[in-house]
Amino acid sequence: MDLFSAHAVSKQYANHKALDNVTISVPDSHIFGLLGPNGAGKTTFIRIINQIIAPDEGELIFMGRKLQPNDIAHIGYLPEERGLYKKMAVGEQAMYLAQLKGLSHHEAQTRLKYWFEKFEIKGWWNKKVEELSKGMQQKIQFLVTIIHDPKLLIFDEPFSGFDPINANLLKEEILAQKEKGTTIIFSTHNMSSVEELCDDIVLIDRSKVILSGDMRNIKKTYKTNTFEVSYNTCDDALQSILPAEFQVLSESRDVDHRNAQIKLPAGSTPNDLIRSMLPFVTIYSINEKIPSMNDIFIQAVTQQSPDPEKQD
Repeated sequence: MDLFSAHAVSKQYANHKALDNVTISVPDSHIFGLLGPNGAGKTTFIRIINQIIAPDEGELIFMGRKLQPNDIAHIGYLPEERGLYKKMAVGEQAMYLAQLKGLSHHEAQTRLKYWFEKFEIKGWWNKKVEELSKGMQQKIQFLVTIIHDPKLLIFDEPFSGFDPINANLLKEEILAQKEKGTTIIFSTHNMSSVEELCDDIVLIDRSKVILSGDMRNIKKTYKTNTFEVSYNTCDDALQSILPAEFQVLSESRDVDHRNAQIKLPAGSTPNDLIRSMLPFVTIYSINEKIPSMNDIFIQAVTQQSPDPEKQD
């Protein structure tokens, strides 16, 4: 079941088409990657979900019905550009933002106490925001984004400015939110984070959806029947001992072994490769090369024709 979906959403700015007939489905309790190069239309789409701007065409469905203005109470949004009041005390500001999201004073205080203790930031309560580092400020903004237990969370580059330890802390919290049933839209250029967190993705380029679906299925689609083989060193180049239809893409040598990437012809299996190599070398390992999301992102986007008028 989908918690959120968009159907044929379009948005025009003057002479620029920011979104062109965008249709996506975000399954309930999944982490959904919203991907694309700069200027693809991601920010416009996020603003439409948050009802900051309206689409020119199309329909947005949330929890099984058309998105309504009061549905914003069920959405938490962490923008890439953070927005805390620098001169306010941290605790005062967190209380203010939590109550804006519909929590009572007592409920806001109780929940904030829990999160300040969990994040080990109790000592920050009376500090002014401007006294905190960028990473510390982002921790505050993260917790006030999730404080009201929204049905849908939208994170735009949530790990920007974080050191590895705190980035890992946030990843754990994002996964914990998913485990308790929250649906998450996650926008980032960091493909390693996509690999770690996302169940499904959509890739938007030049205002159009060019790729979408379950991330595992997408990776299968982009496989090239290429295998990484580790074997003992030998005097001959690997290509010279293999049938011509097996294409050696790369070879390298470490202290004890050689390593190669070999593309198999259509219809061939790893067993065929092993049989071809065994008379000449000892094989230590063989693994299929699964394309990374970074590889897929680059391949899908570069297959599109260039457009000099990108605008997000």
